[in-house]
Amino acid sequence: MATIIPGMPILPGRVHIREVGPRDGLQNESITLSTAQKLQLIDALGATGLDQIESGSFVRPQNVPQMADSAEVFAQISRRPGVIYSAIAPNEVGARRAVAAGVDMVQVFLSASESHNQSNVNMGIEQSLAHVANMAAIMRGAGRPFDAVLSVSFGCPFEGDVPISRVLDLCGRLLDLGAEQLTLGDTTGMAHPVLVQQVVLAFQERFPRHPLRLHLHSARGAGLANILAAMQVGVSAFDSSVGGIGGCPFAPGAPGNLCTEDLVHMLHEMGIATGLDLPGLMATARMLEEMIGHEVPSQTIKAGICKHITDNA
Repeated sequence: MATIIPGMPILPGRVHIREVGPRDGLQNESITLSTAQKLQLIDALGATGLDQIESGSFVRPQNVPQMADSAEVFAQISRRPGVIYSAIAPNEVGARRAVAAGVDMVQVFLSASESHNQSNVNMGIEQSLAHVANMAAIMRGAGRPFDAVLSVSFGCPFEGDVPISRVLDLCGRLLDLGAEQLTLGDTTGMAHPVLVQQVVLAFQERFPRHPLRLHLHSARGAGLANILAAMQVGVSAFDSSVGGIGGCPFAPGAPGNLCTEDLVHMLHEMGIATGLDLPGLMATARMLEEMIGHEVPSQTIKAGICKHITDNA
């Protein structure tokens, strides 16, 4: 049931969260966890009720050594019924490796700016789109869906503002290639609530029948405010990272993934269901701190759960 607040837009009654810590979080850590540790983390996250967990990436090991064992991770995951274990892939080689490893959903990615695309995958946008077309064929042949992730949709660290028209044009081309879902990324935390609503409303006007997910960062402190702004215009699917770890290693100023337990705490306070076990997420974040050897950005594990929160999972 939607949350109704007098004088405010109707908010969704339930929000769906894709946990990205085992991939987008760990890839930005200086320490590389063992395969066994990654499996422990993924299993603990699955026990909290998450139904989508980004569990690895099939990129060149020399580029992201923290993800070099993704095939081994997928071979050994204790799969929970109903949970989608996804991974990202930058090209056809990565897509074939992901399919062979048993990935449930492959996330293909490119950037809304030429500069970031070059920095991230060492090619231009048109070349990336050609790869996406080939990857789409590979995934269709394997019966696997794909989610297209468009980075720097709200601003580029190299070029500054990114025209909304360009974001929409690229979304259209990705949908034409068969993307079942689009995720717009605020890769370096340049979004603000007004811009989030402008982009989302423009997307909905042009693609009214297509679902949209947002991958928002909190690098400059606006993450949760941007979540609220997005919910006010109908978005109910978001990415977040346990403990708030992670970011993009190929863009300056990119730390600050939204923290899963901070997001869930806020949503439960607002009366919005997530289906997630907040104490379990907090325990997992504390376990993660021990694994990586330093504190995580999570505020909820420092401040605790507000006593008036009821079980709103």
